Amino acid sequence: MTTLPGATPLDPDEAEGLIPQHIVNRGQLDAWEQENILEGERWAFARIRKDVLTFTFIQELHKQMFGRTWRWAGGFRTTEKTIGVDPMHIEVEIKKLCDDVAYQIKHKSYPFDEIAVRCHHRLTWVHPFPNGNGRHARTFTDVFLVAHGARRFTWGASDLVAEGDTRGRYISALRAADRGEYRSLIEFVRSGETEELTQNSFF
Repeated sequence: MTTLPGATPLDPDEAEGLIPQHIVNRGQLDAWEQENILEGERWAFARIRKDVLTFTFIQELHKQMFGRTWRWAGGFRTTEKTIGVDPMHIEVEIKKLCDDVAYQIKHKSYPFDEIAVRCHHRLTWVHPFPNGNGRHARTFTDVFLVAHGARRFTWGASDLVAEGDTRGRYISALRAADRGEYRSLIEFVRSGETEELTQNSFF
């Protein structure tokens, strides 16, 4: 199976975790996975959640989004990747992320959109799962926004899984955020919205 730029390849052990045995090519996997993701999103947005910044929700969301596809869904990775922290540090970094975001909300350290953007970037930087981290982190961020009365991001108003200009801008913005430069990512997540709507997304 081929992978897109910025996507994480599966190692052989993880690939063996594929649940549906009828899948033989990338197109079938993508279609199956997309339906599983939609089911997970319906579960996530079925009610307003107050438990977003917790290990339990972060892992359960991934399981709901990928649990019909991969046996390892919802479990933190145990192998090294080309990106992401050392597997032994994942739980510590997730705990720090949750604590820091809670602090930022309480003290209004940044405009709320920026808090959500920084949270999203940091979750993708930790890269806690074997795969599906980008899609999980975007859904997690949208649930986080809704839980605090904000609108979901538009994420460039295009398909971020397919290779193309929008995905390229997203990956580029994430890499800029790796260097502490968040402006591009802040602009990207609501690209396509009107100026008036964007201005109303802050505290």
